[in-house]
Amino acid sequence: MVTPAAAGPPPEHRAPDRFYARDGVRLRFRDEGRGTPVMLLHGWTLDLDMWDPQVEAWCDHFRLVRFDRRGFGLSSGDPAPARDLADLDALRLHLELGPVAVVGMSQGARAAVEFALAYPEAVACLVLDGPPHLTKAASEDDVPFAHYQAIARAQGLVAFQNTWARHPLLELRSRDASARRLLARMLARYPGRDLLQEVAPSDAAAVPRFEALATPTLLVTGEHDQPARVREADELARQIPYAERAVIRHAGHLPNLDNPLVYNARVRAFFDRHLRLRS
Repeated sequence: MVTPAAAGPPPEHRAPDRFYARDGVRLRFRDEGRGTPVMLLHGWTLDLDMWDPQVEAWCDHFRLVRFDRRGFGLSSGDPAPARDLADLDALRLHLELGPVAVVGMSQGARAAVEFALAYPEAVACLVLDGPPHLTKAASEDDVPFAHYQAIARAQGLVAFQNTWARHPLLELRSRDASARRLLARMLARYPGRDLLQEVAPSDAAAVPRFEALATPTLLVTGEHDQPARVREADELARQIPYAERAVIRHAGHLPNLDNPLVYNARVRAFFDRHLRLRS
């Protein structure tokens, strides 16, 4: 069932918020543009608005579907990374998209790669942007979840937001005021249910068999991303059979906001090589 968005700040984009209901949860999504479908998955504490610069650049060439993962942004329910895969496929089927390109950023990269492994016929190509530790070779935890959970529970969600905003993963290299406002707006909207309630940590999952991934895959990191993220992207590029590697200059962990012109061009070139565009 799709219903209009609840009242809130006026949208800044061409397409309005819509909501898709499944399993008692309402997922906020936007469906914009025309052409080959691309589905976009955001990272932890963020939401679908993070993809604004990409939608603006790509909407004349691709049909762009982005949604707030359950428990984030304006979607209801508790954060459940293990359900992201099913939510993604349910929305894809609801919109009758057929095969899609999937872009997963940070925590969203796990759902993206698991989706490509589970439904290879549904994924034309894959972009993993700043992936967390997904391989056996990755042992570093650059997000101290328990520490942030303690801050949120003892001092409140605003105290957590102020602390997390200073973490290197949230640091923008760009001085663009609109990008900084966008990031601040998403962080302020983060409900924090996984911090305030007993929700399983995001990375408790089996290691995928990346050698079985036959989908063309682009591994992206910013030039100044955290070393653990860079090493993980390098390791994934070695393990995935049809992998390409891209480093976005003058960017940190959020290269799509730090340097959108270069990011958009690099990912668009990858799409153009692996997608059959249709109007």
